Amino acid sequence: MCGRFALTASPEELLELFGLLKVEDFPQRFNIAPTQPILIIVASERAEPGSNLPDRRALLVRWGFTPGWVKDPRTFPLLINARSETATDKAAFRAAMRHRRILVPASGFYEWHRPPKGSGEASQAYWVRPKKGGIVAFAGLIETWSSADGSEVDTAAILTTGANRAIRHIHDRMPVVIPPEESSRWLDCRTREPRDIADLLVPPPEDFFEAIPVSDRVNNVANVGPDLQDEVAPMASISARRTPAEDGQRDNGQLTLF
Repeated sequence: MCGRFALTASPEELLELFGLLKVEDFPQRFNIAPTQPILIIVASERAEPGSNLPDRRALLVRWGFTPGWVKDPRTFPLLINARSETATDKAAFRAAMRHRRILVPASGFYEWHRPPKGSGEASQAYWVRPKKGGIVAFAGLIETWSSADGSEVDTAAILTTGANRAIRHIHDRMPVVIPPEESSRWLDCRTREPRDIADLLVPPPEDFFEAIPVSDRVNNVANVGPDLQDEVAPMASISARRTPAEDGQRDNGQLTLF
């Protein structure tokens, strides 16, 4: 899953990387948590074929997807992630998969290895970042929820997939990463149906991310400094938990601003 992430890029970097017309100034954020506003990128409804204007725009939305048919969000589960394997079939995400796909820029994400109770192992937080640095784009979905009084809230979820071997020893899920060369295809909800972009809903290459053990201070949403990403000695070593087949191969608190 993806329960915390960071975005420390400058607006100028995002403008260049995603081909945006403008991005409002915003601070570096080292501990983005559910229900907080997150920066997302959508295809511009005003873009016309052959136009020289940028065809993407950036928005701030609430991290926590609320389907339009929900009557009272207070009684509905907080959907921060959507399983990519089943999102097209789920009532909560079906329409958004067809009509409202987005990109979620990130510098990386946090994940926790939580061993079974009684195992004697301690939980360990990890900062998972691209080995080569830079910004990644998570696949996401957006939905605008309207209340009875006419007010609206834009909400979003991050799509996840099965973890690759580099991350699987920490957690069995990870965010879907959309490569830069595929971002236009992912955002194209006019001509691309979910079956046309299903091949993008896969884990990134094994060597794409690196996992850095960090302190449990990231658990507290009030901690927001860059020191959250400082490497620490792991509290307990963890095995890769390889399958027999893999062994054979080897032997061969949240804040709300809405």
